[in-house]
Amino acid sequence: MVVLTEQNKREQETVIETIGLKKSYYLTDVEVPILHDINIEVKKGDFVAIMGPSGSGKSTLMNMLGCLDRPSEGHVMVMGMDINRISDMELAKLRGMEIGFVFQNFNLVSRLSALQNVLLPTYANHRPNIDMNERARKLLELVGLSDRVDHKPTELSGGQSQRVAIARALINDPAIILADEPTGNLDSKTSVEIMELFSDLHRKGSTIIMITHDPETSEYADRTIHVKDGYIENN
Repeated sequence: MVVLTEQNKREQETVIETIGLKKSYYLTDVEVPILHDINIEVKKGDFVAIMGPSGSGKSTLMNMLGCLDRPSEGHVMVMGMDINRISDMELAKLRGMEIGFVFQNFNLVSRLSALQNVLLPTYANHRPNIDMNERARKLLELVGLSDRVDHKPTELSGGQSQRVAIARALINDPAIILADEPTGNLDSKTSVEIMELFSDLHRKGSTIIMITHDPETSEYADRTIHVKDGYIENN
């Protein structure tokens, strides 16, 4: 029998970790530092909010955590993989299979039905031996849209569109849900409904990282990380 050490248990529980993360961009030959020595850890089942004012670096940090960009220095570990040490193809597969994205603007394809939008991520990557069409229908039922399967985004409210986006984020059974200002374009009542849905997903075991500027929204998270001027103020 294999006995797990405490370190091994910790490594198994950690889904994302940044170690000495730094990110800079260049304007011509001038270096513009954005993130400075970022060290955070997100474990399986966490619900983490990342807050900061405009220009704080939180969007750049989201791009790092979502495998949409690579750090200039340091490490971003996603499911134990250092994103600076894998190929672009491997990075795309890691992003497609292990991270489900929910965006402020929903990012639904207007000509496609709700069901087709949920299925979009499966065209590039999907879990084997699963009926994805059936899974998409069950996810739409989970988010309360079983009667909107064939409706297009123009036939849906903002809250319904965000529910489709959440179902789409879940389609590949990712390790992490990464939500970028998920209530930013919603009224207060609908925002509460969407955050209650995230809370329900969290109670069922989902790991959620949410970027937000709204203190009320951040209260749904178990932990809030504040970013200011590219630095972590608390963790």
